[in-house]
Amino acid sequence: MAALHIRNADRADGAALAAIYSPYVTDTWVSFETQPPDAAEMAARIVSYGQSHGWMVAELDGIVAGYAYASPHRVRLAYATSADVAIYVAPAAQGQGLGRALYTALFDRLRSRSIHAVFAGIALPNAASIALHEAMGMVPVGIYREVGWKLGGWRDVGWWQRLL
Repeated sequence: MAALHIRNADRADGAALAAIYSPYVTDTWVSFETQPPDAAEMAARIVSYGQSHGWMVAELDGIVAGYAYASPHRVRLAYATSADVAIYVAPAAQGQGLGRALYTALFDRLRSRSIHAVFAGIALPNAASIALHEAMGMVPVGIYREVGWKLGGWRDVGWWQRLL
């Protein structure tokens, strides 16, 4: 079994995280981005959200294999104790417990920063993501119907929530 290590992300992880994220952008509707961010953009996101909320990286035998992060839910001050969360795992590393480990570490970090509620948007259908989020105690709260156009079709996004 591979050795799993969860740690805070840093700028130097930009290239590895961009490589993990790129196929989600180009080949699926999981991400609503249409152009994959490069290493520099990922590094900038790590710095921005890592300071305010948190970015966590999963390493398997020293190789970056997945990441999870939180960002502000909305910009108005009353939302300051809420965050959106997202997670991406390299295909070869899926099903090895990285998702649970990443979210556990991220949720702990968010609690320490007085975050009360987390939200995850899941482009549908995505049974594996739904299963992970529900295993982490998140519950469905609604669906935005046909909210995005990607890969030749309208896509729905379901929303899940958990109070920390």
